[in-house]
Amino acid sequence: MTVSVHYQIAGSTSAEISASVESGVRTGGLPAGAPLPAVRALADLLGVSPGTVAKAYQTLRQRGVIETAGRNGTRVRPRPPVVSSRGMLRPAVPAGVLDLSSGEPDARLLPPLGPHLAAIATQSQTPIGYGDAGVLPDLAELVRSRLTADGVDAPAVTVTSGALDGIDRLLAAHLRPGDPVAVEDPGWANLLDLVAALGLRAVPVPVDGDGPTPAGLRTALAAGARAVVVTTRAQNPTGAAVTVPRAAALREVLGGHPDVLLIEDDHAAELADVPLCPLAGATRTWAFVRSASKPYGPDLRVAALAGDEATVARVAGRMRIGAGWVSTLLQRLVMRVWTDRSVAAGVAAAGASYDRRRDALHAALTAHGLVAHARTGINVWVEVPDETRAVTALRDSGYAVAPGALYRQRTAQGIRITVSPLSEADIAAVADAVAAAASSAPEWGRTFR
Repeated sequence: MTVSVHYQIAGSTSAEISASVESGVRTGGLPAGAPLPAVRALADLLGVSPGTVAKAYQTLRQRGVIETAGRNGTRVRPRPPVVSSRGMLRPAVPAGVLDLSSGEPDARLLPPLGPHLAAIATQSQTPIGYGDAGVLPDLAELVRSRLTADGVDAPAVTVTSGALDGIDRLLAAHLRPGDPVAVEDPGWANLLDLVAALGLRAVPVPVDGDGPTPAGLRTALAAGARAVVVTTRAQNPTGAAVTVPRAAALREVLGGHPDVLLIEDDHAAELADVPLCPLAGATRTWAFVRSASKPYGPDLRVAALAGDEATVARVAGRMRIGAGWVSTLLQRLVMRVWTDRSVAAGVAAAGASYDRRRDALHAALTAHGLVAHARTGINVWVEVPDETRAVTALRDSGYAVAPGALYRQRTAQGIRITVSPLSEADIAAVADAVAAAASSAPEWGRTFR
């Protein structure tokens, strides 16, 4: 996407130049995706040495504000870690356009939390003080029992404010800026943004329908990756899910690198329609993260984090001297929804609804001759020859989808479609529109299988 930018970068030192770029991002003068001048061009414009500009750009890259992508030059990242004064950086969806780009669960299928909040409010409880706060013992035991049922032996557990918060704390506790991290390609856009914001270096691991490929993981570890992040099922954006044979193969690869930090993300949790095939314990340092957001609502910012004792202790200790703890009110709310049979039935029904819509869209796209991936979860990944054209054409047809550039590093171009807003009656029309949009460019190239 070409962005017309009129913001004038200023400064005579690397610190002033990087601050000027950040100011442009903050004020909206340099929006997400905006191209920045080449190093020599900006140096000539400002009357400074190319080395000064290069150092400023390096600082901004290490902070995750900008990215350099070969022939595409240097640009502001899609979601830099700088809050814009103009609000959210995600482009607004025009009126009359159906938003299939959000990746959010269907709000109509989320369980009502009001009755559970009311029940918590009426319970007689001693107020929690600073010295008594932490993980509720009853919740910790419930986490252990639920994970044990899924084959995850949890020597230690804690809770964080969502999955990404847990992954953030794990990476920050074990790695330092510049360290390489093995991540799925295509993979979760928020994770790629987090890795960049922490000053870490993302090493892509190709993904197929069964999860990260053993050969890709082996290559990433040989390149020095000090941590690995794997989505066990409902992988975002492809819907991949780790199978029993794939888990065994990945365990074998990881067994040769016992000191690597292994992080498993089970964000779909109770919504997933396939059994969990965990990698927990494949290395000495590991963590398994399960969020409550997808099944029970994005505003329920709680995730269970299990792992070896030293890894969990680092996360819990860092929280204690920072945020402190996850509110015990939220912890009690999670316990209630986890143990309520009617809520469990509703979550199961929601999962079945997602499965029907996802599978129907996948079948319709395949019938058009398109290459689509949608084994589990709420998203469908569709390979297209030119994602910019496809996104634009679909928007003109009344559908907003997410461009693959947010998720991929080396893999082929694609688009991500979230099925949550779709009714089953919408499927055929959406598939027709995607087929028409995909045919707007002549040549294809597949790297995802």
